Amino acid sequence: MLAPAMGSIAVTGSVAYDTIMVFGGRFADHILSDQAHILNVSFLIDRIDKRRGGTAANIAYTLALLGERPLLCAAVGNDFAEYGAALSRVGVDSSRALLCDDIGTATAFITTDLDDNQITAFFPGAMARAAGVNLEALSDVEHVVVAPDAPDGMALHVEQATRMGARLVFAPAQQLSSLTEQTLTAGLDAAWMVVGNDYELEVIHRRTGRDVAALAAGGAVVARTRGGQGSELYIDGTVHHVPVAAAASVVDPTGAGDAYIAGLLAGLRAGRPAAVAGRMGALAATYVIEQQGPQSHTYTWDDFATRYAEAFGEKLLAP
Repeated sequence: MLAPAMGSIAVTGSVAYDTIMVFGGRFADHILSDQAHILNVSFLIDRIDKRRGGTAANIAYTLALLGERPLLCAAVGNDFAEYGAALSRVGVDSSRALLCDDIGTATAFITTDLDDNQITAFFPGAMARAAGVNLEALSDVEHVVVAPDAPDGMALHVEQATRMGARLVFAPAQQLSSLTEQTLTAGLDAAWMVVGNDYELEVIHRRTGRDVAALAAGGAVVARTRGGQGSELYIDGTVHHVPVAAAASVVDPTGAGDAYIAGLLAGLRAGRPAAVAGRMGALAATYVIEQQGPQSHTYTWDDFATRYAEAFGEKLLAP
């Protein structure tokens, strides 16, 4: 069991407005793999919603619901005031965000199909200036989360976390293809925890030669998410198989991975056993997929603990 953390969490990554579109079919039925070089498809969507999102904001939001006071360390635009106020209301400290008053906040356009596959187009806006966020100006930081962001910002924040002696949570996800070999290697070398789904960890393996076992052998906690098959935690030489928490309904998977990171990190910071922390991540993700958008869920600690007991058959004591 890890000792409870005392310092704060600096969360880097994107802050974005998400335009989420739901396609009532399956991408695979409309995309010919052998004709991808001349791809020209259009999907008639059934529903559209505009929501607050972005990896850093999503992670910070769920951390706050679980009793943390995360520092949002991201670049935001001149349209952030209402968004920042909403985050503050749940307990996120957005005062450390870099405000770029001459440009808008990043915007994502996400199309989801019936198999929960997603196609995303992303306009970076203020996020392109993420390298202007200086983590070394902060004090008493225990953990730094480096989530998908502008590649130069991710590289800088890995370096800064290392110099600060902070525990780095490295979750490059969608930006894996944009990171240089140097940044990817530096992030893996410095990581206290590496998080990715099956696909992302396979990309890491092919690019660096490090599979999950090698990453874990290097001393990092490795969290591999596997969708409906649950997740696996590799920690201290042991593999913990974490089941999913049953959802009342599956509405939208956007942001589920971010919530998983938040729940897992909150559990580990509180000194909970790895299996318990993993189940906290699983339950946090379930709350997200039951709603449209990555920050539509809400709960108190008592609500979360009650549902945890229902899902996993054991009590979750207050931190």
